[in-house]
Amino acid sequence: MADDQRDVDDPGQEEPPAYCALPPQPEPVLPPGLDFQRESAILTARSKWVNGTVLHYYFFDQGTDGSTVRFSDGTSRFVSWVGDERQREAVREAFRTWEEIGIGLQFTEVDQRQEAEIRIGFQFDFEGSWSFVGRDVLLLGADSRTANFGWDVTTNHGRSTALHEIGHTLGMPHEHQNPFAGIVWDEKRVYQYFAGPPNQWDRSKTFHNVLRKLSSAEVEGSSWDPDSIMEYAFPGELIIAPAEHAGGIRPPGVLSPLDRQFPARWYPPLKAVPPTLHPFRSVSLDLAAGAQADFTIEPSGTRRYLIGTFGASDTVVVLFEEVDGELRYVAGDDDSGHDRNAMLQAKLFRGRRYVVRVRLYYSWESNLTAIMLW
Repeated sequence: MADDQRDVDDPGQEEPPAYCALPPQPEPVLPPGLDFQRESAILTARSKWVNGTVLHYYFFDQGTDGSTVRFSDGTSRFVSWVGDERQREAVREAFRTWEEIGIGLQFTEVDQRQEAEIRIGFQFDFEGSWSFVGRDVLLLGADSRTANFGWDVTTNHGRSTALHEIGHTLGMPHEHQNPFAGIVWDEKRVYQYFAGPPNQWDRSKTFHNVLRKLSSAEVEGSSWDPDSIMEYAFPGELIIAPAEHAGGIRPPGVLSPLDRQFPARWYPPLKAVPPTLHPFRSVSLDLAAGAQADFTIEPSGTRRYLIGTFGASDTVVVLFEEVDGELRYVAGDDDSGHDRNAMLQAKLFRGRRYVVRVRLYYSWESNLTAIMLW
C-alpha cells in the first residue's frame, strides 16, 4: 500500500512510499480443457475460506521468534519478528474493522502458534509488509509467518496497511493488477521507481506486484475499484493511460464501498442454526456459483462416517467440530477441476456436535448437486 499520510503532510514530496509486496506462490494447476466459466469459478474461489471459519491469529511474542539473516557482505545476525503492544493493538483494530462490516468469518487471537492459521510478525528493518493470500496460508508450517508488517502500523499509512494485509488474508488480490483497470504503464519508470528507496525491489518483485496482470478468469466482475484498500497509490509519471489518471492514483486508504460489498459475496452473516444432516438421507443443493450450504451433524453413535457430494459440480467440503463453543477444523476436501466428488471420512463421536460446510465452485448441470452422510 502507498503512504496516504505522505500526500496529506507534504503533497510535493517525491520520495516513494513503502508498498506491500506479495510473496510469489506457485500458480494453481488445473486439468487442461476446462471451459472458461468453470476455470474462472475455480480460480476466483480457490483462495476463499468456507464461510463460518474461525481464523485464529497469533503474534510472534518470544525473544527467539525470528530468523538468522545472512547479508551480502558475509555477515549474519538474528532478526526478531516480535512487535510491541501498540503495534499488535493496531492490527487487532484492523481485524475488528473488517468484522464490523458484517462478515461470516470470525477472528480470534491465540497465544499458541500451532493453533493459528494466521501468524503475524513485525520486522521493520528490510522485509517490508506482505501477506499470503487466503487459504494459501495453510501451505506454510506452524513456525512460519503468514504475514509481516514492515513499518509502524499506528500511523495513517500503517492502519491502511493493516487493513490491506488482512484483505489479502480474506482472499483479495491487488486491485491495480485487475485486467479491467486498463492501466498502461511506463514500464521503465516503474522499474526505476520501485528499485529506489525505501522499497529497493528487484525487477521480478516489481513485475509480480505491479506490472503483472491477473487473468480475467481470476477476478470477479468486470470493473476496477481505484478507491479499494487493495489498490496502491501511484504518481502520475508512471502511468501512460488512461488519461483520467495522468495525475496519479490516490486511494483514500480506508475500506471503499466495494470493499465492504466483498464479504456479502463470500462471507455473509450466517444463519443461527443450520439444518441437520441425517445419515443415509441425501439433501439436494441448488446453489449459485460461489454459494454455500451448512449442516449440523449430531451422531447417534460413535463410528467412522463418510460425508460426500454428488453431481456434476466442483465443490469444497469442510467438517468442523464444536469445542468449547467454537468450531474447530476436522477435515476438508476440494474436488475442483477434477472428475470426482468431494469426500470426507472421519470418526464422529456420539454426544458431540459437528458442522459441515459445502461451497460450490461451479456446476455444469443446472447448479444441482447433493450431499449425504452415511
